[in-house]
Amino acid sequence: MPRRAGAGRSRFARLKVKRKAEIITFRREAASPLATGMRAPAVDAPTLARWIAQGHDDAGRRLVVLDTRNRQEIAHGTFEGALTLAIDRFSDLPAALAPHREALRDATVVSVCTGGIRCEKAALWMRADGMGNVLQLDDGILGYFERVGGAGYSGRCFVFDERIALDPQLRPLADAMEAA
Repeated sequence: MPRRAGAGRSRFARLKVKRKAEIITFRREAASPLATGMRAPAVDAPTLARWIAQGHDDAGRRLVVLDTRNRQEIAHGTFEGALTLAIDRFSDLPAALAPHREALRDATVVSVCTGGIRCEKAALWMRADGMGNVLQLDDGILGYFERVGGAGYSGRCFVFDERIALDPQLRPLADAMEAA
């Protein structure tokens, strides 16, 4: 069983609080749930797992999983067959996605990210920009792991603390390295 914060070990070395206009910088008004007053339509983990296994959504539309994370995160793992973009910052997403937009028109696109912030912002922005076929993965990849394990996922999910990455059983890479 993985060691948890509070069990004699802190996941973060120190706590620093800053007030920021955006948690994850994207610089697109239509992408902020706070500015728009609404959330992006979402798909839950069991439904996405079923769609991945089928290769299409429940209406028979082709499924495309769009990973909105950066290349460093994706290097640890992603959904099998996901559309991954070579970005270093989330704000690079619109330009990197532009060449793929036409190919996505006939698909149900599910944007995914670690915990749900970037994939929601991406889905809101894409919908506001004319792509009505986009959903977000509710609670992100880590929520997916909690609910369905690693169905359709290959590798680990990068996290932003000393654990480095978690496998679908939510075991940290850092603990695995300590045990080796």
